Amino acid sequence: MRSHRRLFWHTALLGVVILISQAAASACPFCSQGKGPTLLDDFNEAKMVVLGTFIDAKLDTKGEFEGGTSDFKIALVFKDDPIRKMKELITLPVYRKPTSNQFVLFCDIFKGTIDPYRGVQLQPGGELVEYLKGAVKFKDAPTEKRLEYCFKFLNSRDFEVAMDAYREYAKADYKDYKGVAGHFDAEKLVEWLNDPETPPFRYGLYASLLGHSGKPEHIQVLKSMLNDPKKRDSSGIDGMFAGYVFLLHKNKKAKEGLDFLRGVLGDPDQEFMMRWTALKTFRFLWENRPDIFTKKEVTDSILLAMKHKDMADFAIEDLRKWKSWDHTKQVLQLFGKDTHKAPVIKRSILRFAIQCPLPEAQQFVAEQTKANPEWVSETKELLQLEAGIAN
Repeated sequence: MRSHRRLFWHTALLGVVILISQAAASACPFCSQGKGPTLLDDFNEAKMVVLGTFIDAKLDTKGEFEGGTSDFKIALVFKDDPIRKMKELITLPVYRKPTSNQFVLFCDIFKGTIDPYRGVQLQPGGELVEYLKGAVKFKDAPTEKRLEYCFKFLNSRDFEVAMDAYREYAKADYKDYKGVAGHFDAEKLVEWLNDPETPPFRYGLYASLLGHSGKPEHIQVLKSMLNDPKKRDSSGIDGMFAGYVFLLHKNKKAKEGLDFLRGVLGDPDQEFMMRWTALKTFRFLWENRPDIFTKKEVTDSILLAMKHKDMADFAIEDLRKWKSWDHTKQVLQLFGKDTHKAPVIKRSILRFAIQCPLPEAQQFVAEQTKANPEWVSETKELLQLEAGIAN
């Protein structure tokens, strides 16, 4: 029996490791897709980057499937390597049928041979060349400068360009664009949010940016999105919540933002995803925007989530991590409630009590140690392991 319990705790610890590593990774909190390498990432890795056309190819029928060589005529060099020897025609170790379409090739050098590992086809009337030329100029610039440049390409009709600009934001941290987002064109953001062609996964980023640059009349834009079931159910809901609160605060209406989040979080009739988003928004504000709500306003709001049996453990964990011991009484009172008897909730209460320095919490731990010493010992061990990983 003991070995099975150990297996459980080791599995739980693995989950903790994953969660901590994910939390530590720098990434836009309001971007839900496009977190792969950008064109600029590949540009920095590549030995050579060129624009041109495949004009001839030879198939190696005795070799690998579709093995062979292709002649590539260069029209523009973004990044050069001595191996090219200034030639405008290079032979590549891949078979690609001739075409009038142009490609940007990102190449490595392998055993003295130019080896293309990524090719991006230019779209008719597209902006890829202009975009890449400009992006290269910002490759060594601070992240916020690169994001400023990418902003005007976020809704480009050239899919590759729009997706790459979005990826630049997706891999950036909120602090990387917080300082510059207030200068972005609010009307353009409203246009993008209202555009039926805008993919729903982009709502979050656009709404969060509007929260920094918008004016009083734009508050209704975000409010309408939150009231629209189709837009509200998109993966951009996190950014819509945050953007709405940002914009209210920017326009001296922070109390409305607090009432909105509390109204959603405390409403048992709200679907879980809406309540969960409100809770995450409070977390984000605690960690990134302490200028909007006071710590007491946030922790008092978290108590609303403790009333829900499907969210109580999340709320208690937040209070523990934030060392919000003022709410110890409310946390401990949940332990004996029939609605909160799930093991995951009881475990979160014990974790809170173990780390809480107040006498009532230590008394609770002593009582649980007497009743179930193995449970308390394993919980303490896991907390110590978590602390070691976090440090």
